[in-house]
Amino acid sequence: MFSWKGAAGICVNEQKQVLMVLQAAPGEDKKWTVPSGTLEEGETLEECCIREFSEVTGLIVKTMEKIHNKSGDISEQGISYDVDYFLVEIISGEITLQDPDEFIHEIGWKSLEEIQTLDLAYPEDIHIIENVLKN
Repeated sequence: MFSWKGAAGICVNEQKQVLMVLQAAPGEDKKWTVPSGTLEEGETLEECCIREFSEVTGLIVKTMEKIHNKSGDISEQGISYDVDYFLVEIISGEITLQDPDEFIHEIGWKSLEEIQTLDLAYPEDIHIIENVLKN
C-alpha cells in the first residue's frame, strides 16, 4: 500500500470566509478543497503547509496551530493517508493562480453557507471547517 503524508491550511478572513481552491488533475472533475499538498523530504508538516499554500495561492502564510489530523485508507486505490490541518494567517502576497502542476483552476473566499453547497474533494472536511469557524 502506498503511504501519503501531507498538510493542509485553513485560512479565515475577517468576514468568516475560508480560502478555497478548485482543483482537478487532467481528466478529473473539478472539486473544491482547502490548499494542501504532499510533504517533501526534509521538511516539517508546518513547512509543507506554508510551501503548499504559497505554491497554490501566491500567499505567504504562517501556521498558527495544528487543528486536526485525518488519516485512513483508500483500499480500492491502495493508498493510506495522513494529513495535518493547520490554521494559517496571511503574512503577505496576493492571491495568484500560479500552481506549478496546473491542477488549480480557481481560488476564492467562501462562506460556510457557500462551502456547504460546493462539490468538495473531501466532503468530510466540512466538519473541520465548521469547527474552525465556530471559534
